[in-house]
Amino acid sequence: MALDLREYLRVLSRRWHVITLVALLGTGAGILTSALATPEYRATTTLFASLQGGAADTSQLNQGNSFTQARVQSYADVAASPEVTKPVVKSLQLDLTPSQLAERISAEAPLNTVLVRLTVTDTQAARAARMSNAVAARFAQVIRELERPEKSKSTSPVRLTVTQPATVPSAPSSPNTTLNVALGLAVGLVLGLGLGVALETVDTSMRDSKALAECLAGAGGPPVLSSIVQDPRAVRQPISLRDDRHGPRAEGFRKLRVNLQFAEVDQRPKVIAVTSPLPREGKSSVSVNLAATLAEEGARVCLIDCDLRRPSIAPALGLVRDAGLTTALVGQAELHQVLQSAGFFSVLTSGVIPPNPTQLLGSTQFASLLHSLAEQFDHVVVDTPPVLPFADTAAMAPSIDGYLLVARAGRTSRSQVVDALRILERVNVPVLGAVMNGAPARGEGEAYGYAYKYRPKQNATDRLTALVSSRFAAVVPGRGPAAKGHGAPASAKTRPQNQVTRPVFVDGLSPSVVPSPPTGGEPTPGQLRLGSERP
Repeated sequence: MALDLREYLRVLSRRWHVITLVALLGTGAGILTSALATPEYRATTTLFASLQGGAADTSQLNQGNSFTQARVQSYADVAASPEVTKPVVKSLQLDLTPSQLAERISAEAPLNTVLVRLTVTDTQAARAARMSNAVAARFAQVIRELERPEKSKSTSPVRLTVTQPATVPSAPSSPNTTLNVALGLAVGLVLGLGLGVALETVDTSMRDSKALAECLAGAGGPPVLSSIVQDPRAVRQPISLRDDRHGPRAEGFRKLRVNLQFAEVDQRPKVIAVTSPLPREGKSSVSVNLAATLAEEGARVCLIDCDLRRPSIAPALGLVRDAGLTTALVGQAELHQVLQSAGFFSVLTSGVIPPNPTQLLGSTQFASLLHSLAEQFDHVVVDTPPVLPFADTAAMAPSIDGYLLVARAGRTSRSQVVDALRILERVNVPVLGAVMNGAPARGEGEAYGYAYKYRPKQNATDRLTALVSSRFAAVVPGRGPAAKGHGAPASAKTRPQNQVTRPVFVDGLSPSVVPSPPTGGEPTPGQLRLGSERP
């Protein structure tokens, strides 16, 4: 039972924005209703019913009191009768009909009492008091006439006396703003909770790595190699190692690097394709950070943007896109001429978007290009198009050692993951594992909370030195962290001096600045390696 309650509270916490929005709408509706409603005032007159004539003894007094209490219950229905309302409308010259006045009159006779309370409601406070007193006077007169014996000149045995005349009310009785706001909030909370539970019921997306692991296990798929937390700074800083080296996002990619080493123990994959079921799930971000994390160990890494539908690596890293993969595949430039440096790993951008991406990625020229890069580099990370909309990822399967499937928390559904797995299984290339991208830190337990605390301490001197180094590197090319492979990617405007570049002119393309080719296992001026201190 405790587990069910905990899960229910977790569901409510995930849909808090929906519940809050509906509750605010309900509260606003209550405030708006009170603001638009016309104020109404209530004026009450109290009358006392008694028998005329003295009582001979106590017994007759008790009988008279019982008689009066029984009659008072019937008197309340007479207060809104035409015999009362017509003379009042005429005497006060009201712009109401007798029936409209009757709707504004309410009468009550409390049990075991001989009191009658007449209440009149109106939009004007003073008029409500005049109408209440006039109705009470006419009501008493009608009762006397009704109780008078027929064809008798004697007086009525029942007498109604006004004990508390109506006074002008100081505040409106309605609308009750407090009640309306409270009622709107309560209704909004109930509707919000219902809507949140309904959305959670129909939502098939996975919220954390545990849900992704259960989905993969049910489909007989690979394990979850890592979970990357959501970080709003990732848009401005695509490489997490440069933004916060010891943050939870960077540690998530280090965990991915370590787990990849044990994915295929017999034959470690060298060419790794990163893909996702659908667009906008973060596969390109995972590709960039995977390449950076692999290069952190000092390995030679090349990142290839094979998403020829919507390439995004070049603009994210500030590199030239016009000359890249497609340029080399069509023979307009040599491979080493179009390789660029992202600081501590090499990048082969997409190049000009071709009209036939599937045929190009499934060609022998592409397989030969990948084979050549695999011989030059320790790791080749390939950013591919999404699996479900396009056949590009499956077409390049003969040149790939393994796939890495990226799913986004709260976006990718279970069925999409299973369908993507089925497509990749048909090409007979192993799916090394899956990555949960954009996972909430709370949903992944306390590990990420400790990641923020368990990190190297940095004193004020260290922070000042890092700030001065970054500012100095921005002004003087070739100095600072970027020259050692820890800085931001070199853009077309600010490139390190130790990166030798030259313009390459190819037919139909604009001139591009590209680095000189890598040679052997040593870093060249156009290719820097993180962790390599050799000259």
